[in-house]
This record gives sequence, C-alpha cells and structure tokens, in this order.
Amino acid sequence: MSTVAPRSRTGGIAPYLQHLRPAEWPVMAAHTALGWFLAAGLHAPSGRAWLGIASWVVLLNGGTLALNSAFDRDEGDIAFLRHPPRPPRHLALVGAMLMAAGLALTWQLPATYRTLYIICGLMSIGYSVPPFRLKSVAGMDWVINMLGFGTLTPYAAWAITGRPLEGALAPVLWSFTPLFAALYPLTQLYQMDEDRARGDRTLALRLGVRGSLTVAVFCATVAFGMLAMAGWRSGWYGGDLKRWGALVIAATAWAAVLAPWLRNARVWSTVEHQRAMYHALAAWALTDVAVLLAWAA
Repeated sequence: MSTVAPRSRTGGIAPYLQHLRPAEWPVMAAHTALGWFLAAGLHAPSGRAWLGIASWVVLLNGGTLALNSAFDRDEGDIAFLRHPPRPPRHLALVGAMLMAAGLALTWQLPATYRTLYIICGLMSIGYSVPPFRLKSVAGMDWVINMLGFGTLTPYAAWAITGRPLEGALAPVLWSFTPLFAALYPLTQLYQMDEDRARGDRTLALRLGVRGSLTVAVFCATVAFGMLAMAGWRSGWYGGDLKRWGALVIAATAWAAVLAPWLRNARVWSTVEHQRAMYHALAAWALTDVAVLLAWAA
C-alpha cells in the first residue's frame, strides 16, 4: 500500500488548477493532434485547429477530470496528480463551466467536431455524476474510456480538417479503441482498494488484477492487428521497413510493459502497479509517435 500524504489545504485557484491535471495536457494534446496530422499530413495546424485542439484538451478534458475529482474525492494518488488537494467546494461547477466554454468557443468548427464534443461531454457527465455515475458500473466505465479517450479524441482533430473518415486510415483511428480498452483497466489496478471502499464496481474490480491484465494483453493484440491490417491496406506490403519497424517498436514497448506485469501481478505492491501504469502510458505515447511516423511522415 502506498502512503497517503496529508492533503493540501491550499486555497484560491491552485486546487482548481491542480484538479485539471495539467501534467496530462501534453500527452493528451499529442493524442488529439494525431488526428489532425493523419488527415492533413505534417503541416502545422491552422489557428482554428489549434483552438479546437486546445479547447478539447484543456476545457473538455480538463473539465472532465475536475468533474470526476469533485465526485470521487480521492485521497490517494490519481493519474498525473500525486497527493491531490482536497477538491474545492465549487470544483464540479467549474469543471462543467469549462466544458461548456469549450463548446461555445468552438461552435463555428465543423459540425462533426461539434457533435463529437457534445457526445464526449455527455459521456463525461454520465461517467462521473450521480445518479448515473457510470464509472461505478463495470463495463460502462471501460466503454466510455475506450471510445472517448481512444478514438473520438483524435477523430475530433481529424474532423476539424473537414475530411471524411474513410479508406485505409479509418482502421488506424479505430485501432485506438481496443488500445484504450487495454490501457483503461491498467489505470485502475493501483486504485482498487479506494474504489472498493467508495462502493464503485469498476471493470478492474470485477475482473481482478490478473483478469484485467489478460484483457489488456488481448485488446493490445487486437489493436496492433488492426494497425497491421491498415498498413497492408495502405500498400506497405514488405518493402516499407521503416513504417513496419515503427509499429514493431511500439508493439514491443507494450509487450515489455505487460509481460512482467502479468507475470508478477500477484506479488506486486500498489506502488509497483502505479509505476507500471505510467510505463503503459509511455507505451501509449510511443504508439502515437509510431502511427504518426508510419502514416503522416
């Protein structure tokens, strides 16, 4: 078990900002912008594209995390925020207002982006807010994260270009659905005791540690199978060794995280599960880079 430090009593704006988890923004921005680069190539996003990406990352995603913290009231570490301060009184309202502000700021972006923003905003509310609180329903927490974070997030930046999602690149974006189906249970393993005490029945709690890791291995395998299929449909065949190599490196990174985790699952401490979770997040980031080099470069 990890030791929980005394919770910060800092007032003012600082606790609000901390619960937006700005440490996550660069990783989230890269995953969001991936959709733009896949659709437009390695060209700098336009001003309105930057607005859409920034609103998605800071206002929609940051507001979502604040909303989640307001109702979870975690005392231990959470992803990208160690020793979280006590959620301030108006955190839920601030989170909801940020999400609404992002929609207002990007209302003139293409209708597909706007629709995706609304869908993800509604899923965020359903995920965290009673009486729905779908994060406490095993399976629903998983589906919301694999769709919202996995595929709809880069698809939103893709949609800013106005390009329809079709052809060989469609399964590239959709491969992030099973990839996030692999990642999500891994983010819950070190929080199982706290989730159990709160009464949440997450997928990780239903499956157990070893079951969650088995699902993660299966889903990651499906994701890279989809990426391999997309590479074949893109006409790589056997000659594009650099493109295939990028995917192999990303797949190897996932194997390097999951193989020892699965082997040692029963004896690892909470701290070790938490450390492995950050290694899995690094494997996800490496996969984004591999996909970018393979299809956009």
